[in-house]
Amino acid sequence: MKRLLSSIYIIICVLPFVLGGCIREDEYDNSPAGNFEALWKLIDEHYCYLDYKGIDWDSIYNVYSPQISDDMGDDALFEVLGNMLAELKDGHVNLYSAWNTARYWDWYLDYPRNYSEELIEQYLGRDYRIGGGAKYTIFTDNIGYVSYPDFSAAIGDGNLDEMLLYLGMCNGLIIDVRNNGGGNLTTSSQLAARFTNERVLTGYIQHKTGPGHSDFSDPEPIYIDPSDGVRWQKPVVVLTNRHSYSATNDFVNAMRCFSQVTLMGDRTGGGGGMPFSSELPNGWGVRFSASPTLDVDGQHIEDGIDPDIHVDMTDEDKAQGLDTIIEEARAWLNGSAS
Repeated sequence: MKRLLSSIYIIICVLPFVLGGCIREDEYDNSPAGNFEALWKLIDEHYCYLDYKGIDWDSIYNVYSPQISDDMGDDALFEVLGNMLAELKDGHVNLYSAWNTARYWDWYLDYPRNYSEELIEQYLGRDYRIGGGAKYTIFTDNIGYVSYPDFSAAIGDGNLDEMLLYLGMCNGLIIDVRNNGGGNLTTSSQLAARFTNERVLTGYIQHKTGPGHSDFSDPEPIYIDPSDGVRWQKPVVVLTNRHSYSATNDFVNAMRCFSQVTLMGDRTGGGGGMPFSSELPNGWGVRFSASPTLDVDGQHIEDGIDPDIHVDMTDEDKAQGLDTIIEEARAWLNGSAS
């Protein structure tokens, strides 16, 4: 019995633009070979980074196709398909079954962590405030500090007004998005809109227009418009590490377009492709990067964004209860205010 490979892709991140073009329908047997062929072709025609990453997808087919047999069980098939997807080296690419999720995590695992949740709790203290997904406080040197560890946690305009009014007395502001693996682009853009007084071009997006690996639309501009609410006018330092990914990568890309913002810490993890989802004949879900985003210079942000000032946490500081990156940000902001 044949099942139809889904041609309708569920948009994971809500964006203020419409996906262009159509995705053709194909039929595949619900068999190990049929599911393999469906997945390989789905990536071949719709994944957006094959040429950019220099991946020979035909050679990947030749490696993994011989590993498929008619009598293999679901566990074995899932392993082969997951290993094939790992060749893309993309944290936005996943295979979902009822019992497991295939994922690629080396985009951050092989790098310094540069983050300690225990230290963050110490810096926030016991009387920090919470507004939506943000936790914030004022340090003794009159530097404001905001920790936003997950853009899946929404924040309202009222929350942002109250937060920025409370921090308004500060000489500078630290926004800590280390270990923020992403979430909702609406949330990250909503926060970024509080740091500009004019419309700012922050990058571009492209969409697949055909099955060829380089069949893309012309780049469409992405803007951040200033919020109608309270906006921050003073110096800002945004803290990043390799686990700053996806919507957080977009947030960092937008924030670096504002003149009063300095990026500090480690390179972000990347994740510049907008993820879309489909389904294999056996019902397993597939998520993959389908629309690449570019910076204002037309360069891909898939591989991450370098900080203006690279700082790693040290074991010596950690042993003394200090977060090296926060301390460097405080010193930077205090120097800017003097």
